Amino acid sequence: LRESGRYRIHLACGNPAGPLRADAEQLDLGEIPSFPLTSFHDSNFVVQVGRFVRHLREREIDVVHTHDFYTNIFGMFSAALARVPVRIASRRETEGIRSPAQRFVERRAYGLAHAVVTNAEAIREQLIREGLKPEKVVTAYNGLDLERLGAQFDLPRDAALAALNLPRDEQRRFVTIIANMFHPMKDQATFLRAARLVREAVPEAAFVLAGEGDLMEPLRALAAELGLAYDAFFLGRCKQVGALLSVSEVCVLSSKGVEGLSNSILEYMAAARPVVTTDVGGAREAVIDGETGYVVPASDEHAMANRIIELLRNPAQARAMGARGRELVGRKFSCEARLERTEELYERLLARRSISTRRGISRGMIREDV
Repeated sequence: LRESGRYRIHLACGNPAGPLRADAEQLDLGEIPSFPLTSFHDSNFVVQVGRFVRHLREREIDVVHTHDFYTNIFGMFSAALARVPVRIASRRETEGIRSPAQRFVERRAYGLAHAVVTNAEAIREQLIREGLKPEKVVTAYNGLDLERLGAQFDLPRDAALAALNLPRDEQRRFVTIIANMFHPMKDQATFLRAARLVREAVPEAAFVLAGEGDLMEPLRALAAELGLAYDAFFLGRCKQVGALLSVSEVCVLSSKGVEGLSNSILEYMAAARPVVTTDVGGAREAVIDGETGYVVPASDEHAMANRIIELLRNPAQARAMGARGRELVGRKFSCEARLERTEELYERLLARRSISTRRGISRGMIREDV
């Protein structure tokens, strides 16, 4: 946020009890109202739309910027009813996750928006293929707070391992994946199959899976079936990402679709860790194959394993790739770069709508949860 006070920020959400609540409250934005939805097809939806429309009008909101699928639909529809001058939707995945009905409704929401922000050029290109005008779709890469992530790197290795409940064994060489376990498209199963091949070549390798979701127990069962019961560690939701990356030698993304530009990839690179990622979404916009890591075909455990083994066997090469990745993140994916790109978009759209940028602008951001 600009210290000049040019924008008055209002944050709203659907679910008020999400995992980001504490972080959101530290932003000191005042009240964070919630508009909980149960469906797009019941009377509660009408009630919540009415509440949000009144909220927008009472606060004289000039810009509504929504974050994801559900808030795109709820927020763009409500903002149009409230006649908010500037309406911005978002898209953070390519394709494969939405039903035909959901895609139809989302397209209607995009029709009510003045711009759609993506976090990868791959998503922008997908939206243009789906029929959106190129000038309406804007790419603004995710911004990463390097200082916030780096604060956890100060822990000694033993302390970090203890905090993560990982074995304090100097011989262990950790290969890490951070991805939720709610959706099979994250494809941790391929990661585990690759892990079995890696361990055969590098017996001291161990594998950390961070993320929560309904697929955790099936993945645990697969790890045991592959003979990895004592070498694969499931952390659940990890709040100490910096500590985890500080003890990891290689970091992996195994998705087989859906991804835009994974935050996990950017965190890996910010931690100066070499990345092995599948060739999905905007992965190539961050990982330069052979320079900051390796890009491998989706669902190919052999290609993934070969690259992980190569990095474990060549630690100097791995460190050099990690250093180049950190430099790239600092230059291309900083919070400052994201802020500048976002403000440029706001100012352009506000100028088109004849809203003066000399006065404070009220900007509303609505997320699915906080």
